[in-house]
Amino acid sequence: MLQRIRKLGNSLSRRTMLRGGLAAPAIIGAAVLGDPLPSAAFDDDGITHGDISILRFLAAIEIIETDLWTQYNEFGGIQDNEVPGGSGSPAYQAALAKLDMDMSQYIHDNTEDEITHSSFLNAYLRSKGAEPVDLTPFRNLPGSTAPGSSGKKRLTNLMQLTVDTSWWTRYRSRNKNPDFGDTFAPLIPGLLKGKFTAIPTSTADTSNPDRIQAIANTAALHFGTIEQGGSSLYPQLAQRVSNAEVLRILLSIGPTETMHFQTWSDKAGNIVQVTDPITGLEFPDLGMFTGNEDLQANLIMPEPTEFLSPAFGVCSIIRPTETEQAATRTFASFKDDGLFIGQSDAFFATMNELASRADMARRRG
Repeated sequence: MLQRIRKLGNSLSRRTMLRGGLAAPAIIGAAVLGDPLPSAAFDDDGITHGDISILRFLAAIEIIETDLWTQYNEFGGIQDNEVPGGSGSPAYQAALAKLDMDMSQYIHDNTEDEITHSSFLNAYLRSKGAEPVDLTPFRNLPGSTAPGSSGKKRLTNLMQLTVDTSWWTRYRSRNKNPDFGDTFAPLIPGLLKGKFTAIPTSTADTSNPDRIQAIANTAALHFGTIEQGGSSLYPQLAQRVSNAEVLRILLSIGPTETMHFQTWSDKAGNIVQVTDPITGLEFPDLGMFTGNEDLQANLIMPEPTEFLSPAFGVCSIIRPTETEQAATRTFASFKDDGLFIGQSDAFFATMNELASRADMARRRG
């Protein structure tokens, strides 16, 4: 039975990669992944291969988030032994402080949370005899060379972002839900029309007040873009988990992602009106939208909207929570942000493999 499951999982994922034109990189990715399936005794714990696939994909996402948040912390967060690396950028921190005086603390704590999530998930996988996730072979991207950076190689690229801010209007809508196929206008349309840095790239960035403020604004909006993904991903995948303890893990980590998202949703409402002198990107004064519930800055609680069926009336919910291709869509959204510009085909094959296996998981019983 174990061999049949292994062959089925491999054949499905290989066909997926062949359709995507990534046959050779898929093989490389599988080699990096190793065999994710545990010994036959693993089933004695009531944990399915689907559960393991879900945990491995979540571990990979948390490793990616750890990488990007570490970069944000090096420039904008508190520098201490809890979150090592970097020396801080006073100009960037000052620009972030215009949004909230505690931004450095929030960035630090978000970073520490992601570090613990990835470490915990891999430790749990090892405890059950399953293969942990290691993305170290893909930590090859050059980071920023601006003062404050640790100079380490990265998994993610924060200097060429295309930031989708449609989460802002999605959570303020009272009559639309992405699970029904509804779409939403972005808060800052300009962020979808180019590639923008969310961290200082050079000393020149920090010496121009308008430039560094635009960079800080971009970061603040990107924070929400990243964390709203986790808010949905955990409840989406929890619906496919079979084991009660694995479900407990997802239900315990997931709400912290939502706490992150609400924090950044609140801080995004304080972005400073400015025009980037380099790119021409314009950030408006969000105070102009007071009275417009689709855009008003202080509406940080999810507005009630239709859920499951319009017949049930409206309900305040996390959105989306539909499970179909949840993992694949999450990784695709990260890719669309520009987070992985410069990454190898092998990296994309590895992540596509992890996502496809997570999406194949089904609740047992």
